[in-house]
Amino acid sequence: MSDRAMQELGLLVLTALADVPQHGYAIAQEVKVITDGRVVPRTGALYGALDRLLAEGLIEVEREEVVDRRARRIFALSAAGRERLAVEAERLAATVREARKRLGIDGAAASV
Repeated sequence: MSDRAMQELGLLVLTALADVPQHGYAIAQEVKVITDGRVVPRTGALYGALDRLLAEGLIEVEREEVVDRRARRIFALSAAGRERLAVEAERLAATVREARKRLGIDGAAASV
């Protein structure tokens, strides 16, 4: 597992796949929902991220199907991807906790 932080789109793809396997277009739509429209992945960027995540073993092709005479790959989170997503989620949560503490949000005293 890499020590460096995951790129945002990769993290969002893993999040989109955390509860259900999906094909590329559905993943893009789920990323849009997860980010409240802030991130709308372009096709090239999405498939580049999917290829990287496949190469890293964080996702896998669960199955392939043909829809309207077009091949469609259904991607699923691998065990390693589930573990990496949990690590990334905790890393981000720790950063948010520290930022909130330093800003004095939620009654925490701001440090100077």
